[in-house]
Formats: sequence, structure tokens, C-alpha cells
Amino acid sequence: MKAPGPLYVIAAGTLAAAAYVWWANQSVSMVYTGDPYDGGDGTDTSGGDSTSSFDFTDIGSSVSNIFTSVSSAISDPNVRAFLAMIRRGEGTSGANGYRMLFGGSLFTSYADHPPGTVTASGYTSSAAGAYQIKTQTWIEMKAAYGLPDFSPASQDIAAVGLIKRRGALADVLAGRWQTAIAKCAKEWASLPGSPYGQPTISMDTALATIAANGGVTA
Repeated sequence: MKAPGPLYVIAAGTLAAAAYVWWANQSVSMVYTGDPYDGGDGTDTSGGDSTSSFDFTDIGSSVSNIFTSVSSAISDPNVRAFLAMIRRGEGTSGANGYRMLFGGSLFTSYADHPPGTVTASGYTSSAAGAYQIKTQTWIEMKAAYGLPDFSPASQDIAAVGLIKRRGALADVLAGRWQTAIAKCAKEWASLPGSPYGQPTISMDTALATIAANGGVTA
């Protein structure tokens, strides 16, 4: 048999990645009972405790829906406003926010998530970028959405993926801000109501930031 050509291999790899996305999202929603994922600012975690079963026969449409919902949401005004609010909380709103390491220093390459950790203010973290995503969480998002680098565009997709994984994307799109913030406060320790004991912005500041960036309340 003739060896598979490059296009065949690429297509196979793409399908495998898509299958992983579908499986990962379904697995999280079905069997997850805790908070094992420590990411972003030390609180990037994944939730959900449903134990319902799923049907592999619909994998094609499920994968398509996963990619479509995240990629199309990036340009939504409410999503952009919510991302701006997260950056406000994480202290990365400035021009260099997408290059920021935990503690405030800057990395120099967008080729991938910067390696290593930083110790500052009594914490040691690998958090990096506009959404202060930790290495392990980045590995998950990179695989889930086929992200080629750690560029601002890839960071945005990863952040929306985390919002979706928290079950808050529909709330953001609809402008149900306090509900969305409550769900994402377990993802980003800087958000109002976060249970991790780290400094947070107030709900008033969060809502004002969303409004100032064009967010529309339900």
C-alpha cells in the first residue's frame, strides 16, 4: 500500500484533535466532581458534576458545535467586554498585558506559553498572558482548540474556552453578568466572590468595566 501523503496525515491529525475536543468537553461535563485543574492565576479549574451518558454516533456535529461556539463568540461585544473585565481583575489591561508573567515582568516570545515559574508576593506561579493562564491549563486549551502559539488571538480563544468550560458562556452572551462572574470566580481568583482568599476587584468595578467596554446587560 502506498504510504499516506502529507495531506492525509494532516487531515487525520485534525480529526484526532477534534475528537479530543469533543471527548474532553463531554468528559468534564459528565464525570468531573472537583477542581483538579489549577491554572491562570492559581484558580483555573474545571467544574461540572453530571453523570449522564453520551452517544459517539453524533461526534461529528458535537465537535463542530464546540469549535463554532467558541470561535464565533470571540467577536461578540459582550464576550469582548467580559474578557476586558477579566484583564482588569488580573492586572493585565495595559499595552503589555498579553506579554505579562505572574508578578509583572514580561516574556519576549509568543511561540508558546513561557516555561518556568515566578515567585512574587508569597506565591509561586507559572501564570502568564492577559488571562494569567498556568502551564497545565494552557496545555489543555492548546490541545482542545488546536492553538498554534501563545499569541493574543490564541490567548483570547483559550480564555473563552475556559469561560465555556465553566458553563458561563451563554450567560456572558446574554449579558447575565453577575451569574457569569459567579461561575468564573472559580476560574480567576481576582473576580468578585472568588473563594480563594486572594485580592479581588469589587462587583461594582467588574460591572463598570464591562459597561465601559460595550457590554450590554440582559
